[in-house]
Amino acid sequence: MKNNKSASLFQKEQVMDSIKQSFVKLNPRVMIKNPIMFTVEVCTAIMFTVMLYSIVNDSQGSFMYNLWVFVILFITLLFANFAEAIAEARGKAQADTLRKTREETPAKKILNGKLITVSSSQLKKGDIFVCEAGDVIPADGEIIEGLASIDESAITGESAPVIREAGGDKSSVTGGTKVLSDQIKVMVSTQPGESFLDKMIALVEGASRQ
Repeated sequence: MKNNKSASLFQKEQVMDSIKQSFVKLNPRVMIKNPIMFTVEVCTAIMFTVMLYSIVNDSQGSFMYNLWVFVILFITLLFANFAEAIAEARGKAQADTLRKTREETPAKKILNGKLITVSSSQLKKGDIFVCEAGDVIPADGEIIEGLASIDESAITGESAPVIREAGGDKSSVTGGTKVLSDQIKVMVSTQPGESFLDKMIALVEGASRQ
């Protein structure tokens, strides 16, 4: 279990791309967006000049001392860029996972009194679908018939299941959660692109780590 978790946190492709981005982000036009690290980059450039000057003149300290200061500052820059790149890569991977969940979750839509299976991305506001035990809820909506125990841990992080039922204050369900028992009939309450998962994707993609 521990090994699987480690693998998911540091995938080889993400690490290699992040190492590359660590150098790409050294561009001053990129670094200036982060004032603190931009200041460190300016100091690193100054120390590089001082280090070269100390080769012919030791009035600014010994060459080895200046070299070590330059190396430490440069490594600090690379590490900060690497950490930011890793965060961005993991955020992108998380957004891709959420997008896949939104697009590929099957929905048992009621059309003309019959059940047809469609992709969750095809559901529109006002459509009605059915979910049974074991089904992932394909879209945000309101329960119009039935009662069910629902696992909302994928959204809220809370491991304990909750009860959702028609006609009460707790009739709302969220796309991406899972029905654990019974059967419910749900009416979609959001337009395509406005669901909770869509907002989560936009939030993850728009997040940046400084």
